[in-house]
Amino acid sequence: MNYETLLSMIGHFGYAALFFSLWLGIVGMPIPDEVIVMTGGGVTTSGLLQPLPAFIMTYLGVVTGLSLGYVLGRWIGAPVLGRLRRKKNLGRYIQISERLVHTYGSFALCLSYFFPVVRHVMPYLVGVNRMTFRRYALISYSTGFVWTLIFFTVGRYVGDHAEAVGTLLYTYGLKLLWLPSVLAAVFFILKHTRKNRSADTGSVN
Repeated sequence: MNYETLLSMIGHFGYAALFFSLWLGIVGMPIPDEVIVMTGGGVTTSGLLQPLPAFIMTYLGVVTGLSLGYVLGRWIGAPVLGRLRRKKNLGRYIQISERLVHTYGSFALCLSYFFPVVRHVMPYLVGVNRMTFRRYALISYSTGFVWTLIFFTVGRYVGDHAEAVGTLLYTYGLKLLWLPSVLAAVFFILKHTRKNRSADTGSVN
């Protein structure tokens, strides 16, 4: 499915097209989520869709798609994760997701929204790790609301340029996947340094 097909689907099916395009993102839709959400905002400026219902369906599509990943992780579990880890195109993102969880705990769910692919891997991973659905929903749905609102609003401003801008943000998001590793390293160094200082202070006293 290309961008023109997405616009055609929105023209034919309206709000439902936004929901299902994002809900199916978990299985690897060829259009980045950023582009779909921004397109949802963009078409409201032309009067094709109304802003509020378009935003609601877009948001529901985002959180429902990611929740599917959580459910699969919770019920299918670690064996599938092991097979996915061996796939070259997914193994890297699984490692990044695991590093984020190890360093930031539940807050990793918030960070993952802003990194393509990791956004879809993280719900599966926390499902495998048996995070309760209540905790998952509290963190993921609130972050998803903010993330959707940002991109939906940007889409209203860029209008017909939603595909170009969304693709650019997606591409640079992939190029910034090294950032969580750097943040994790800095966090570890600071934590280790503070622990050593506390130990030294205790020994002096």
